[in-house]
Amino acid sequence: MRVLHAYKVYRPDAEGGIPEVISQLAELRSLGDHCAVLTARSRGFGREFELAGVEVHAVGSFGQLLSMPIAPQFPFRLRRRARRVDVLALHAPFPLNDLGVALGIPEDAALVVHWHAEILGRKTVMKFLAPVIRHTLARADRIIVSDQSIIDGSTFLAPHAAKCLVVPYGIEPDEWSSLDQAEQQRAEVLRGQYPRLVVSMGRLVPYKGYPQLLHALQRTDAHLVIIGEGSEKAALLQLADELGVADRLTLTGFLPRPDMKVYLHAANAFVLPSVTAAEAFGLVQIEAMAAGLPVVNTWLPTAVPKIARDGVEGLTVEPNDPAALAKAINRLLDDRPFAARLAAAGRQRVAAEYSKSLFLRRIRSIYADAVADRRTPAAPKHQTKS
Repeated sequence: MRVLHAYKVYRPDAEGGIPEVISQLAELRSLGDHCAVLTARSRGFGREFELAGVEVHAVGSFGQLLSMPIAPQFPFRLRRRARRVDVLALHAPFPLNDLGVALGIPEDAALVVHWHAEILGRKTVMKFLAPVIRHTLARADRIIVSDQSIIDGSTFLAPHAAKCLVVPYGIEPDEWSSLDQAEQQRAEVLRGQYPRLVVSMGRLVPYKGYPQLLHALQRTDAHLVIIGEGSEKAALLQLADELGVADRLTLTGFLPRPDMKVYLHAANAFVLPSVTAAEAFGLVQIEAMAAGLPVVNTWLPTAVPKIARDGVEGLTVEPNDPAALAKAINRLLDDRPFAARLAAAGRQRVAAEYSKSLFLRRIRSIYADAVADRRTPAAPKHQTKS
């Protein structure tokens, strides 16, 4: 199959959960598929290049507006490239994808929408975007979500529930659970430097809840490391100064995966303090669990608290509650046997339910079914699977 993935950002301009998922899906080329990525630059001229064996077509952008690249050529490039593929895999939310579909895509191209999360807020903008989003979903042959809660909580998906399929994300557990000798030595140095180390990973954007985590840090005897880039970096550093915790905070910026693993293996706990349903899954939880960490997450109406479950693989607290965050973190730091039980359960859960190989097999099957249905109209369509 010839598959084109389209989303607003991709590596190396940006990291994050969705770029990681797209990178994994591009590994289907090992089964003989041709995979390419259409994306937009964070800012700058367009360029085409190969990354880890995958063709990347990055459209030029004038910058960002409302977390979306200002890339007027993107919809036209999408329409053009859709003529050359069997599967057009659109990763939502990204309205420029929807505008591209509205311009017209070939009837024989299977359209699969990976609905990662809902667009929250921005009611004025949504008045204009909703019609093109609905058009895309109506044209879609399959809609993939990571958890049933995404379907249940979406007015956009409700009319199309019959063609929605639930496929949880996955990772390679062994990759995250082990370190080489040099990495082990670096982790030991960090443990000696920070014997009560807490780690979080994610883009520095409002819905991630990092201001609440800094307030929680005031009430803990710990050092906090946040791995990631984003627009809120300056504001977080200023808040840390105001709260008097700047000396116990490290913002690393972007780190390559080996360095991320070192921090995870040096840490005592992982925290995902997200505050809105924009955090639909939290892939970083799985990575932390595979590395052997107990997790603190929040009671969001998404998959987040279902992955590291309260009292099983982690502790779950109400969002926007720094005191509750601090209490959960302190419990994991102070009760090491309890934390170790949660960590062991987390590793077992990742190996059993969140492997990358299972994720890729499920997705490839969905793509193949979508192509078959699109090219044999008489065949039954849109049977719900999970």
